[in-house]
Amino acid sequence: MATLRIEHSITDFDTWNDAFGRFAERRKDGGVLAEKIMQPIDDPHYVFIDLEFATVEAAQRFQQFLETQVWPDPAKSPALEGSPRARVADIAPV
Repeated sequence: MATLRIEHSITDFDTWNDAFGRFAERRKDGGVLAEKIMQPIDDPHYVFIDLEFATVEAAQRFQQFLETQVWPDPAKSPALEGSPRARVADIAPV
């Protein structure tokens, strides 16, 4: 199980959430098994998103899709402010 952790500033949560919702089918087609959206308790203009995938490779492909096709296009990513930070993580062997 791999996680694509994304975090970034936003200008308006409702606008951002509407845009996020429009990509639900693309997330499913991209292999997203589960998703979680969080906000810092002291900053309504920031989001953390965890997208779960079966493999690291699937997470990396989806990250590339976001970086090349979604985030650079203001029409596809309204309310996005600044540059998102995205990292793929895997479960640590303990």
